[in-house]
Amino acid sequence: MSTAPSSTPPAADEAVAAAAPQRRHTARDLAQIAVFTGLIAALGLPGAIYLGSTAVPITFQTLGVMLAGAILGVRKGFLSVLLLIALVAAGLPLLSGGRGGLGVFVGPSVGYLLGWLVGVVVIGWATARLLPRYRLLPALLWTALGGIVAIYAVGVPVLAVITGTPIGVAAAGALLFLPGDAIKVVITVLVAKGVHRAWPGLIEPKPWPWARRAAAVDAARGREVDAA
Repeated sequence: MSTAPSSTPPAADEAVAAAAPQRRHTARDLAQIAVFTGLIAALGLPGAIYLGSTAVPITFQTLGVMLAGAILGVRKGFLSVLLLIALVAAGLPLLSGGRGGLGVFVGPSVGYLLGWLVGVVVIGWATARLLPRYRLLPALLWTALGGIVAIYAVGVPVLAVITGTPIGVAAAGALLFLPGDAIKVVITVLVAKGVHRAWPGLIEPKPWPWARRAAAVDAARGREVDAA
């Protein structure tokens, strides 16, 4: 008895099989991005604290930005922050104190908001290279570089321009944020270490650029030795 040929070519079957895991992975990525967007928004619910004459509030939302980079990595972390900013631009009151709308983007805190995008990229990029070991001291240093230095590097100059404040005065005012942001860095690193230990693979480990160059040099030397 002959067997009827399949209506679907083998190549098509292989393509469908290969595409299925990719779709599941994409759905998981979207879910993670949405969860961290929600986390950053939720961290704004306690409200904002204004110290002294600074025009920029102290909020918990920077903690969510740091966590997004340290747990999701560059791409997903960046998209989670970008999604939050897009929703704010659309008018949703997702920033601390119920702020939202296009008016936020002409206010004195817009530099810090845009600095979140830079900070999450720095943290995500470094975290991929700190894994799988994720040692505490290097993680603290890199998270501080992204979560404090990078964000301030964008936020302080923009604040100075918008408010007409001398850059030195704006930088001095930013010192008020340092103690709280340092605590957020420590919390981020401790949480991220636990998460990566419990769920390895959230971020694909990658080599440092200098390690990649060293490996390329060693490989070239090996080929030279083999040729000799």
